[in-house]
Amino acid sequence: MSGVLGDRVAVITGAGGGIGRAAVELFTAAGARVLAVDQDPIRLPGPGVSVHPFAGDLTKAGVCSAAAAAAVEHFGALHILFNVAGISGRRFGDGPVHACTDQGWATVLDVNLGTVFRMCRAALPALIDAGGGSVINLASVLGLVGGGELFATHAYAASKAGIVGLTRAMATYYAPRRIRVNALCPGLVATPMAARALGDRATAAHVARMQPLLDGPLTAEQVAAAALFLASDAAAGITGAVLPVDGGWTAQ
Repeated sequence: MSGVLGDRVAVITGAGGGIGRAAVELFTAAGARVLAVDQDPIRLPGPGVSVHPFAGDLTKAGVCSAAAAAAVEHFGALHILFNVAGISGRRFGDGPVHACTDQGWATVLDVNLGTVFRMCRAALPALIDAGGGSVINLASVLGLVGGGELFATHAYAASKAGIVGLTRAMATYYAPRRIRVNALCPGLVATPMAARALGDRATAAHVARMQPLLDGPLTAEQVAAAALFLASDAAAGITGAVLPVDGGWTAQ
């Protein structure tokens, strides 16, 4: 996919690690210039010709606006937004509905769904000014199917289902403005956020059964590659798609 993004400009959130960091590497290798956004400045890639790091808390609307403005100021335009930033809310009290705390519910919905909304709102004027573009939102298989006992984080599931709904609504509205909006729904990916799940033998065995194509977790690069496709002209006719990248999870 070398060069497929030409000289386009992308904002990638959650760029300090996992899927976001993999996307920064793939997108820049494909010719894009990337504003890499993460809350933790230490985790961000260093500045370069193709990468400009931007540290900030995307639960703040002003930070989202500043990130979109920084992409335009530094690179001259904005063509692609890949919303990766998100959390697992167990430490805040997420769980099954009867046990989920108010803090867990509010925090997970605000970070996972609210950040996507705020970044889209901030980026859309620049995408429209550029004559169109591509928005890719990271959802999850847990926004499509139930997680059972092993993945009983219901605020997380609701936030990811909300991303799916927001993606489809945006796709129909912004299509006449030549903006494509699609969602990725990964299965379990081998990232630091998944370390607890993969460290549990029962959960790891369950993931191997649910993702039979891989017999285990996805890599961050596999998910980032799907985002690269959706960002490229190869996906020029695709909007409103909700693409599982899950090794067969949702086919069962």
